[in-house]
Amino acid sequence: MSVRGDRLAAEDVLLFANASITATGQREFHSGEAHQRLSLGFLHDYVLGNYRDLYTATLALDINDHNAGLIIRRLLESAGEASDAQRRTEGRLIARRLESLPPQRVYRLFRELRTAGVNNRRTRAIIRDWLTTRPDPALDAVKYRNALKLALRHTHLAPPSEEVGAFLFASHRGKRFTTPLLDTWREAHYAKNRLYDLPFTVAEGFAARHGIDRGEFLERIAPRLTRLERLRLQNSARRHGAGSVPMDLERMPLTRLASYVLSLPLDDRARRRTELEEALTAAARRAAGTESGRWGRVTAVLDDSFSSSGSTAKRRRPLAVALASHYLLRALATEYIPLWTSGRADALLNYPYGVTPLGHRIIDALDTGPDRLVLVSDGWDNAPPGLAAEVLRVWRSHLDPDGRVDIVHLNPVYDAGDFEVRRLSAAVPTVGVRDAEDLPALVELAHFATGHTELSELTSYLAARTRGFLEGR
Repeated sequence: MSVRGDRLAAEDVLLFANASITATGQREFHSGEAHQRLSLGFLHDYVLGNYRDLYTATLALDINDHNAGLIIRRLLESAGEASDAQRRTEGRLIARRLESLPPQRVYRLFRELRTAGVNNRRTRAIIRDWLTTRPDPALDAVKYRNALKLALRHTHLAPPSEEVGAFLFASHRGKRFTTPLLDTWREAHYAKNRLYDLPFTVAEGFAARHGIDRGEFLERIAPRLTRLERLRLQNSARRHGAGSVPMDLERMPLTRLASYVLSLPLDDRARRRTELEEALTAAARRAAGTESGRWGRVTAVLDDSFSSSGSTAKRRRPLAVALASHYLLRALATEYIPLWTSGRADALLNYPYGVTPLGHRIIDALDTGPDRLVLVSDGWDNAPPGLAAEVLRVWRSHLDPDGRVDIVHLNPVYDAGDFEVRRLSAAVPTVGVRDAEDLPALVELAHFATGHTELSELTSYLAARTRGFLEGR
């Protein structure tokens, strides 16, 4: 391959990695769901058709669950096109990735494979191996009953036990089970009190069937809620007067916690300022880990313009990433200066508002003399349009050609029209970001996004990430 072809291949793969981190096929502020899905589908087909090995290696990166599922599905659909060596590598990466996916996502993938008629020997082996690793088959049978039935039927596998098989496939009117959870499910059909011993998502259906008041239900089911269910149900519990859904905010993942904070009315945020600040700071320190306080002087330009409100499917997601990045960068830096595009200074009380004067904020940021400048924005610079690109070009070409200031642009939004995250300038690397917790690893990936990366460098990097991923590092 020529040098030009080599760099083009590296750019294609980086473009795909950025899309796999940010795109979810859902509506964004600037494009609809259909446009997002069409654009992402084309990108998957293009990279799979031209760079199968690198397409597979993307599973080892911090991509989102939606794209992990799409990659696995396409690899299994096209298994006949892979060599023996490729099939071995793909099999190990798929198995490792399935371990990290939420079970509901994996069952959805199995259902899609069934619908698509993908039932080759390799697919059956992967489904069989994943099912044998499930820690509690009875819980899966209750919680994902229809999905598990479809997976077993599709692959012609035997149920994990005779009783689970009877629970899934046989008529069990009035029949008792020896497995406690299965029998609790049976009793919950006619005994209201028994539903509180079931997983929340299952109990919720029984509660509606029995006509139980929502507030009472949430209060009594609270001990069985998972950490993320507690976070998701906080506002609902408050609306229905259920005061017993306690939650340890400090143990929540940083970006999810930021989304929760932004969902609160401003008065609530102001009233709970100490609690929320401490929780966000603790989550950020946990995410920073050993890198805490080692990034030197950092200045951040954070986008809280109106487009950071996201869409109905991803409400305030871009602003949540910016807010989480703010707390994480504060933990990583020895000195930290945040500059919001709105000009506001109180991060906790931020909300999407106004235009995006990125160019002016970047000038302000460079005036602070940082070691590192981090830009978190969807890249729609519009006040005035194009000023940010010109500022960055002049800075890199005339004022700092040696790259004394490390500048990176993190973009949480996939631009369906350009098949990648929107760039601010060719002079500055841009990478996609899904969760702020991935920020340190993404800054590492950003060094490949300068347009001068050789394919061999990127291949070596992906090989190292693949080894680490397979070894659980």
